[in-house]
Amino acid sequence: MNKLSIPYFILIIAAFFFGCGGPVREKNKNATPSSLSLHVGNGKYKMIDTKKSVVAWKGSSLNGLNTQTGYVYISKGELLIDNSQPVSGTVEVDMNTIEDKKHGRENKLVNHLKDPDFFEVEKFPFTTMVITNIKPIDGGNKKVKGNLTIKGITHPVTFPAKIVFKDGIVEANGRLVIDRTKWDVRYKSAKFYENLANQTMSDSIEFQMRIVTIRKD
Repeated sequence: MNKLSIPYFILIIAAFFFGCGGPVREKNKNATPSSLSLHVGNGKYKMIDTKKSVVAWKGSSLNGLNTQTGYVYISKGELLIDNSQPVSGTVEVDMNTIEDKKHGRENKLVNHLKDPDFFEVEKFPFTTMVITNIKPIDGGNKKVKGNLTIKGITHPVTFPAKIVFKDGIVEANGRLVIDRTKWDVRYKSAKFYENLANQTMSDSIEFQMRIVTIRKD
């Protein structure tokens, strides 16, 4: 494929896409088990419902004139509940499930996202978020801190989220914006390439997630 003649998409991975239903998740038969440890503390754990939870992505050129959107799916995860409040947790995203909203998984755009220019999915099939702290702000609004690992590289992140615990179910909606180059996603970044003109991709990546736990006491 020509080194993406598509000057439109960075990958603003809207990975924590809460408030969007998204398409029905298909089981990925090619996924391999990860080494993510899901138990990060003491207390009652609630498993994430991978059929109701979804990660969305949105991408654009630096000038924001061209955008693309799509989805990627959670393979497993759990939240630790203490005194009816989530306090920490883990989320694992299967990068093999990346899809474009309009054209699904089998297209040039998605294939390019999977290659070394972007997420090198064959070598790094999973992205993980280890949530280390959830601090109340007001009402259901929380400040979430954690460690995000992409392509084997880990950095601390902080982002706001709306988290509601009701009838034994946790539902969370949040938004995280990162600098993709910190995770070695350099494609058409002005930090590393000159004279890109209108083909320059924004370094910002936006994660938005919808997380719902399974009702189980």
